[in-house]
Amino acid sequence: MKQQFRGTGVAVVTPFLSDGKVDFDALEKILEFQILGGVDYLVSLGTTGEAITLSSDECLSVLNFTKKIVRKRVPIVAGLFGRNDTRALVERIKSFNFEGFAGILSSSPAYNKPSQEGIFQHYMEIAKVSPVPIIIYNVPGRTASNVNAETIVRLANASEKFAAVKDASGDLVQGMKTIKDKPAHFSVLSGDDPTCLPLLACGGDGVISVIANAFPREFSTMVNAGLEGDLKTANYINEALLDVHQWLYCEGNPVGIKGAMELLNFCQREVRLPLVKLSANNLDNLKSEMDSAKDVLKKTLVEVKTELI
Repeated sequence: MKQQFRGTGVAVVTPFLSDGKVDFDALEKILEFQILGGVDYLVSLGTTGEAITLSSDECLSVLNFTKKIVRKRVPIVAGLFGRNDTRALVERIKSFNFEGFAGILSSSPAYNKPSQEGIFQHYMEIAKVSPVPIIIYNVPGRTASNVNAETIVRLANASEKFAAVKDASGDLVQGMKTIKDKPAHFSVLSGDDPTCLPLLACGGDGVISVIANAFPREFSTMVNAGLEGDLKTANYINEALLDVHQWLYCEGNPVGIKGAMELLNFCQREVRLPLVKLSANNLDNLKSEMDSAKDVLKKTLVEVKTELI
């Protein structure tokens, strides 16, 4: 069985109007920007999409709208399947219409702080009912528990329903252990943009990215270059974007990337409480670093490669 998720996936933001409603006009522009930027697939309603503060009706509206706009040009992964109640999550999966979705992204349980065995059993219950491939989402900074490499590999070997892991731990040693021991069908995807390139250099298969909302072509080019072993080109792009990352997370995600999308005139930087929009001072800092990055990235790939020879 070949790998199903490779290259650049984007954790798409959910734009809001000033009254807090979903801005579907802005979402259409953002989706088209991603597709034209050459990304490989889209993740709708993950952490960056603020699914946790959207109502069930809003989630369905966003997913259905995304399907309508994308028109099967790239695969779509539904990312609203993260809960700390295994039984409730199983029921949610059973009742969901998966037509048009290539997979689900499911974060490990938050707040409960389960053992590795509890995490394993949680995901196996999901595998029993999911009709589509599953991307394990390891984000210990939010869940307060790490899905270690041994558990990830155990899940990947237990069922081919587990197609990939999005590892947002930022722990390259854990990533390398997973890469070393994983079965052939299973992809290791970075969920931490600043360490994406090092993970690719160690044998990783791609990324589910935040910064690619604002820089889809550039980040996709970096990932493709990394996968092809062209580390000079990949590192050139990585260094150009490196100082942008801190401002995307200085007040939390998706606060920063919403600020970036406002600077690019795609949407307002509105977020749902308890998040608040990026402060004016940090928006200025973000703009400065984005402008610097764009100046460096104006060069064509031919120019970059010539310069690096």
